[in-house]
Amino acid sequence: MTETGTASRETHLLLTLDVNGERHELVVEPRRTLVDVLRHDLGLTGTHVGCEHGICGACTILADGRPVRACLMFAAQAEGMALRTVESLADGRQLGDLQQAFTEHHALQCGFCTPGFLMLAEGYLAETPDPAKDEIREVVAANLCRCTGYQPIVEAIEHCAARRRARNPKEK
Repeated sequence: MTETGTASRETHLLLTLDVNGERHELVVEPRRTLVDVLRHDLGLTGTHVGCEHGICGACTILADGRPVRACLMFAAQAEGMALRTVESLADGRQLGDLQQAFTEHHALQCGFCTPGFLMLAEGYLAETPDPAKDEIREVVAANLCRCTGYQPIVEAIEHCAARRRARNPKEK
């Protein structure tokens, strides 16, 4: 990260961000949020902006494999981290296994909160491949959904975890 600019202009930062396995060099204002850079500079609009206070979870992404609220991070804080957005889950037009489980279990209605839940669950399942239903409930309570209730979301995550374990029995 380097600073650019003069005394007469606002200072900007030159950042290098690793997003979904691609390197991006950007010049941004120091107080620019990560969610704004992802959406407006990189065109990754799957990361949604909800409350802008870190409460709803719609902007959840993975930073070094851990779920974070992109609305609460400055883009400059993300330099050097491996970032993943919801766009990383699908392979072209083929849904990822977690996205497929959400579809099969009707774990989305309006879809606004879905990217945040998907990324929250992706990070959680990477650390906890064999979660108990009560643990899943506790984790998903961190994000807000006004349409589905949480039961279909919990079932989708539980189902995806079981499928992943069946594919890779060594990862229990």
